[in-house]
Amino acid sequence: MSGLVSRRSVGLVLAAALLLPKGPAHAEKAERPSGGPGTVTLPLAEYDRLTERAAHPPKQAVPPPLPAVLSRADVRLKASGTDVRGTLTLEGEVLRSGPTLIPLLKGATVLDARLLGKPLPLVSGDSGLGAVVNGPGPFSIVLEWGTSITQEPGQAAFVLPTPAAGSVRVSLEVPGGAADVRVQPGLVTARTSAGGRTLVEATLDPGSNARFSWSARETTAPVARESRFLSDVKTLLTVGEADLRLAALLDVNVVQGEPSRFLLRLPARFEVTSVSGASLDKTEEAPGQLALLVRDPTRRRHQFLVTLERSNAGGSFAADAEMPSVEGAQRETGEAAIEGLGTLELTATEGDGVRRIDVRETAPALRGLARAALLAAFRYQRKADVVPRLALDVKRYPSAPVLAALAERAVVTTLSTSEGRTLTEVTLTVRNHAQPFLKVGLPEGATLLTAEVAGESVKPVKGDGGTRVPLLRAGFRPDGPYTVSFVYMLPGTPFAKRGDARLAVPRMDVPINVLEWELFLPDRFRVKGFLGQALAASLLPMGRGLGGAYADSVDALTGGEDEVTAMGVEGERESGPRGNGQVMGHVTDPTGAVLPGATVRLSGSGIARFTITDARGDFLIDGVPAGPLQLSVEMTGFGTRTRSFTLREGKAVRVDTALQVAGLAESVVVNAAAPEVARRAAKSPSEQQAQAPSANVFNLQQKVAGVLPVRMDIPRAGASYRFVRPLVIDEETSVSFSYRTR
Repeated sequence: MSGLVSRRSVGLVLAAALLLPKGPAHAEKAERPSGGPGTVTLPLAEYDRLTERAAHPPKQAVPPPLPAVLSRADVRLKASGTDVRGTLTLEGEVLRSGPTLIPLLKGATVLDARLLGKPLPLVSGDSGLGAVVNGPGPFSIVLEWGTSITQEPGQAAFVLPTPAAGSVRVSLEVPGGAADVRVQPGLVTARTSAGGRTLVEATLDPGSNARFSWSARETTAPVARESRFLSDVKTLLTVGEADLRLAALLDVNVVQGEPSRFLLRLPARFEVTSVSGASLDKTEEAPGQLALLVRDPTRRRHQFLVTLERSNAGGSFAADAEMPSVEGAQRETGEAAIEGLGTLELTATEGDGVRRIDVRETAPALRGLARAALLAAFRYQRKADVVPRLALDVKRYPSAPVLAALAERAVVTTLSTSEGRTLTEVTLTVRNHAQPFLKVGLPEGATLLTAEVAGESVKPVKGDGGTRVPLLRAGFRPDGPYTVSFVYMLPGTPFAKRGDARLAVPRMDVPINVLEWELFLPDRFRVKGFLGQALAASLLPMGRGLGGAYADSVDALTGGEDEVTAMGVEGERESGPRGNGQVMGHVTDPTGAVLPGATVRLSGSGIARFTITDARGDFLIDGVPAGPLQLSVEMTGFGTRTRSFTLREGKAVRVDTALQVAGLAESVVVNAAAPEVARRAAKSPSEQQAQAPSANVFNLQQKVAGVLPVRMDIPRAGASYRFVRPLVIDEETSVSFSYRTR
């Protein structure tokens, strides 16, 4: 190939040169060998250079995508009465070498152009004005621009051609102390007023014409146009301990004109504490009135919230309360509501044009301002030169302490094992008014397993003085009584063969009306001698709803689902029809001593009644129908005595009974030593039923099996001992007893 030679050809030429005979002529100058036709002979270094260049050709420069860019435009303008002038500073960079045409503005009147302080010629074309700048390199072009202001009714405007720069910021100064300058498209970022002029800073959309406008009433002939508006005033009057507070919600609807201020007439002796509103610019207060200045008079609706306050001597007082009103309103309507803080009696007498309404008819916005229950509400439509007013007569009473929470009933179930471990479930029926939590003082070493409030699980927290179980606040979800329950476990001390034991119900910081406690002990223990704050359920009166576990045993005896009727200190179960007669009596032993706790049964045609004697040995059965009856009285250790009689309609019969001691062979053997029980008498059906566990025990046993997070061997066989304690107030309830292993 022409122009190229291989390494082999070069080698042959060099070899031929070495074989030539050396002589004087050759020593002076070696003859360059010549190749064949179409070959070029090069030095080796030149050949290597050409080979390296062919393998790594030089990279060609990539041209920029654009000849030049405008990165930023800062515009400073100043408007006068007829025109607006200013400077446009355009900053950017030329990306190509040599002269480059840069488009600047389109449809603009440029007064002068400079580049680096020197005059810059401009080129006019289809794309607008442009400038030729040598590159590459940054540039900064300053243009002087001006245009005339277009005068429109009530406002002045001009159009600014926006350069196609990355960001365009404008600073505009217009005449007027509070000119409402607007720009479209664009965004006003700052607005200040000083010296009768307004300075506005804005950001524009690049490449699109921006229209600036502002109110210019001083440049146009004033147009006489009356402002008309309607007002609605909703007033909340709060009667405090030592002051009267008034909150007025003003709603103004403009029908005609563009009013920039509204005058609010204030009630006498009230002071303004706060004013707010979305369109409110500032306020000016004068005696008896408050001026509300708005920042946008073109709005058709304005809302303001004004609060006022007036001191009061406290206690009972009488006062006239005027309603605030907007002066100049074409029509004004209003509502007024009154709330009171503390214990007071309020009498409000309406004035002219004011009529009383139900508090449920008030507007939701007015009810939303109230913090307490509304005591009275009124509605009015203000007449000309008539101020709506209310005459208040307040009688305040001293505050009395009230219970924050109350437990109507507490049902406690305790299961005990032979190892001394106890599992206790406490269920309270609570009425809560203001207490946030229930504080429980668990015994030392006790572990709280679960807690529920109104059927939902809650997480108690530990605090000073005990464990806190959260309660439902008044007004949330159930507003009546609801249940609060918790289960805890206490390790305790293992039982010995015989000894004394003590069990307790933890203290709770809510008053408990009635506490019912069922203690379930294993069948292998024989217990006696119960002492403590709680009493045996069989010894207490059986009022309505107080039967508890003892009432369960009565149900078994009578076989009915009847209710327990309160009759002094003795209880009664009844079935069958009721009448208007009474059966009463007195039960004694052969010596004349009274027998409390004796069982009295009354039966007849279709009726069955049951009661026990009180501490004086008396009993009373009320509501007995007329007819033949049979009265049976019995008591452990004594014989049973039965008497028959006839009760007349509406009459009362007294049946006094003396019970004889049962035969000695039935239960007791007497010897010279101290008396002892020869044999344990079999339990009567009533005693067996009284010690039978209730459904609460079975439910707690089932929880241990599959619900509670604890492993505990609860005995299935055992006896229940039931106790009742009325009115427990933040204190522990305990019982102690003696036991021995059977």
